[in-house]
Amino acid sequence: MQQANQDAWPPEAFRLKLLQWSREVERPLPWRAEKDPYRIWVSEIILQQTRVEQGLPYFQRFLAAFPDLLALAGAPEEQVFKLWEGLGYYSRARNLLRCARLLATEYGGRFPDSYQALLALPGIGPYTAAALASFAFGLPHAVVDGNVERVLSRIWGIQTPVNTASGKKLFQELGQSLLDRQAPGPHNQAMMDFGALHCTPRRPLCPTCPFQDRCHAFLNGQIDLFPVKWKKTAKTKRFFHYLVFRFMDQTWIRQRTEKDIWTQLYEFPLLETDTVELAPETLLRVAPFQGLLAHAQPQRLHPTKIYRQTLSHQIVHARFWEIPLRSEPGPDQTPGLVAVSATGLPQYAFPRIIRWYLDEKNLSLDLF
Repeated sequence: MQQANQDAWPPEAFRLKLLQWSREVERPLPWRAEKDPYRIWVSEIILQQTRVEQGLPYFQRFLAAFPDLLALAGAPEEQVFKLWEGLGYYSRARNLLRCARLLATEYGGRFPDSYQALLALPGIGPYTAAALASFAFGLPHAVVDGNVERVLSRIWGIQTPVNTASGKKLFQELGQSLLDRQAPGPHNQAMMDFGALHCTPRRPLCPTCPFQDRCHAFLNGQIDLFPVKWKKTAKTKRFFHYLVFRFMDQTWIRQRTEKDIWTQLYEFPLLETDTVELAPETLLRVAPFQGLLAHAQPQRLHPTKIYRQTLSHQIVHARFWEIPLRSEPGPDQTPGLVAVSATGLPQYAFPRIIRWYLDEKNLSLDLF
């Protein structure tokens, strides 16, 4: 593992430059200078894998619905998922609820005030634990997110890939060595802001950078080479065929309970195949819920365009087959399914790819 060259910028000089920059540039964010660990926690979880401009309205809506920890702990799962709809990475929402309920029952409705105790909570890793410890409790723990890794890798010329265990350890140690232990919260916020606003992934503001005279990437014309990342394996392609059965003003949906993507979200009955192309006669023969298909009007069967959603390790291609029924199926023909009216669909939390389809149907109001 590469060792960081501490001489690139001595910690005290680095902190002074960073503080001067921070005083001149501030992002007016609602969680800035926040001391309430609940609000800090919600903001940090939402901003994982989410841009600030996208996450801000979710943060505001989430706090309006659940203003404190106990309100979230007592919330129905369906309501939490519905408010999270569109943010993706739904394990975050599940862990929020798990953690809130644990804190309400085992910790008296309060967050513990030590880094190790925070780290032991569901869904809280080193980054979030450090953010809570430093922002809420003033503890000396460096927050090292993607923005901070980019800044450190460029200035110090770190070749160790950021997405490896050795890279994570190296960046955490360097970040900790630079930390202002007297004001860890403001220092951490300034580091993240500098990466988000100045040392950006593309077109960083190098001509006005306070660190340029000792920045390895700038001095060597290698800005685009940092941070170094280990090449990831190709994403798996999956092909989904959703069956939108409809009779009068009803359709049928199910909740995903498998250990797979989108667990606990809702979807239309699904057929997964090896290809996005599928002939109607093949669909009718191999699709699940043959009891429902017995009521179908096959001459009116047609697929939509292909929708595509990219996840962290997968790319999902989906088509929706709108299948009108000539008569109403009985309960024995719809096991595991819930009958929902068209106007009732927006009450359920769906994966984004299904929401795109429904949105193009004018929030499902013209689905039938």
